[in-house]
Amino acid sequence: MGGTYIACLPGGWIGDRLLGSQRAVLWGGIIIALGHVTLGLAPSERVFFLGLLIIVLGTGLLKPNTGAIVAQLYPEGGARMDAGFTIYYIGINVGATLGPIVAGAVAERYGWSLGFATAAIGMAVGVVQFLRQRRRLGSAGARPMSHGSDVAQSRVAAGPKRGALIGVAILLLGVMLLWSGVLHPTALALQDLSTLVIIGVAVLYFGYMLFGAGLTRVERLRVLALVVLFIGSVLFWAGYEQSGSSLNLFAERYTDRHLGALEVPATWFQSLNPIYIVVFGALFSALWVALARRGRDPSTTLKFILGLLAMSASFLVMVFAARLLAHGHPVGMAWLSVTYLLQTWGELVLSPVGLSASSKLVPPRFVSQSLGVFFVSLSLGNLLAGRIAGDIDAANVAALPAQFMNIVWFSALCAAGVALTLPLMRRWTAGVH
Repeated sequence: MGGTYIACLPGGWIGDRLLGSQRAVLWGGIIIALGHVTLGLAPSERVFFLGLLIIVLGTGLLKPNTGAIVAQLYPEGGARMDAGFTIYYIGINVGATLGPIVAGAVAERYGWSLGFATAAIGMAVGVVQFLRQRRRLGSAGARPMSHGSDVAQSRVAAGPKRGALIGVAILLLGVMLLWSGVLHPTALALQDLSTLVIIGVAVLYFGYMLFGAGLTRVERLRVLALVVLFIGSVLFWAGYEQSGSSLNLFAERYTDRHLGALEVPATWFQSLNPIYIVVFGALFSALWVALARRGRDPSTTLKFILGLLAMSASFLVMVFAARLLAHGHPVGMAWLSVTYLLQTWGELVLSPVGLSASSKLVPPRFVSQSLGVFFVSLSLGNLLAGRIAGDIDAANVAALPAQFMNIVWFSALCAAGVALTLPLMRRWTAGVH
């Protein structure tokens, strides 16, 4: 997961500078399909991991460039762009609901090779429909943003190009060392290394944008605003990604999952989030447009604050559920259902708007890269979520209320920290709607 988000940064640069977003999406889809074929046919563990690496590289091309195309469909920005990104987000989560159900069911019934083949077929169908329907996109993402002979743009591209080449060289070296058996990393060592790499990538990227990209003073101030949103996104996902770890353990071990004679599988709770997004996504999209018409559309920073507060409220629900459990009372499915609902509302407030802001706060030639950086924040948030979950002892029922309360305070304090930047953010984002 961390690899796919990290790969979005160079993938965004390739879309911006070399291929154009449409061709980057097309090649990304083809590479992902080949990765799943490799997984299905893998004769050994090493080939299997090679398949995962292929998927990482393909996702790095596809993920940021789909968002860049959406951004270019709304050149006027504003609430329509926020609404457009929310609709785009709904589409992603339709796939997030159906993909695991279909591919997972095939894998469990007929074997993992066919499960991976199903994923490859699904991706191939996606590529075909993209080819058939891309005419509807018009010129959005059709050409690289640096298209032409502008000397200044060539100089601006030189820095990221060198960085991309260095990154490819490091990647190839790492693959060779792993393949030869020289490196034997542990999960925790990989987590620590990944955290340092991701922080380093973010620092280098923002440093380049502020001091080496040839931006104007106004553009640099907007990059500073993007830094604040990047940090806010990291902190949100650090809480949000408990869903696959500590909250999933709570569902499996302590939640009464009986509906009559049926016991609901704990894994089904992971489908609640994408279902909620599909249900509520259009409502949030319409809400932003309606508020904008009345001149009351909240600022991007305020939406980030609301997202973090929703995260805090979701874990407050879990505090009460854990207290019931600690006192020997049964805990029904409604507690986790409400928790995931609040987290989804927070996600709908923060994540699509964050994608939209990432495309609006930078010059057009940096849009795909900026969206790639937003996905890097998800990668770092995932790693921090793993650290938080590692400190939660799901077997110690008496300690769960206090441990969940720590996340309540963590999210609330993060929201307060972002709120302190509101005066600066208003100045830094002046002129961006």
